[in-house]
Amino acid sequence: MNWNRMVIGLAVAALVGLVASIFVYRQVRRATAPRPVMTLQVVVAAMPLPLGARLQDQNLRTMAWPADSPLPPGVFTRKTDCLDRALVSSVVENEPILEAKLAPKEGGAGLSVTIPEGMRGISVQVNEVIAVAGFVLPGSMVDVLVTGSTGGQGTNNITKTILEDIRVLAAGQQIEQDKEGKPHTVPVITLLVTPEDANKLTMGANEGKIQLALRNTIDTKKENPPPVLQATLFGGAPAPTRPSKQPKGAPPAPVAAPYVVEVIRGGKRETSTFTNP
Repeated sequence: MNWNRMVIGLAVAALVGLVASIFVYRQVRRATAPRPVMTLQVVVAAMPLPLGARLQDQNLRTMAWPADSPLPPGVFTRKTDCLDRALVSSVVENEPILEAKLAPKEGGAGLSVTIPEGMRGISVQVNEVIAVAGFVLPGSMVDVLVTGSTGGQGTNNITKTILEDIRVLAAGQQIEQDKEGKPHTVPVITLLVTPEDANKLTMGANEGKIQLALRNTIDTKKENPPPVLQATLFGGAPAPTRPSKQPKGAPPAPVAAPYVVEVIRGGKRETSTFTNP
């Protein structure tokens, strides 16, 4: 009898242990199972696209974006919302298309959509030296230097920085004919300038030789360096200096009048004049 009770107790204990093990296993598995990630679709570039490109259906695709991650401002979720609009900056493959990167629908396409109101895009012919050995690319910031003559003959050439911190809109090539009528490639740089600066650049390119100086894109400080004369550089003449600023309307310092001392000794009178310090 006792033996039967012992066997029954062991069987019940084994059954309870089995049930507990199954319960614990299911709970652990449920806790460690990956949770489904909620996503939404955003519009991205299907390929690298240049500045000024008009977006077509084949240029775009949608990509899953985690729903619990913040979306970039101005992102699109439907391709139809950004079709036939032009890019105002280049994009790389899989980069989200943002409202800030697109021109207005009525703005058209090409380089003109990247020019802000009140600004101008002006192109100048360059060579590999002027274009800083090919390192001047769209988006680069440059200074424009001009070398020309101040008039007359002799050592009257001068180099002056006429524009500073100018953005490069495009760097490309165009086909022209040489003196013999044969076509050849001419590098062209397009700069974003104000109308006044466009006049300066046109004058400098036509009357002298221009040179571009590449600068750091985050360095926006304008130095306004003094011009360099040929006579200064090679002849040892004194360098031109900037005139010192004098306060306008300041009267000259008054000159103190001398004072006279009269000395009487007995019946003799003497006078002496001294400078007032």
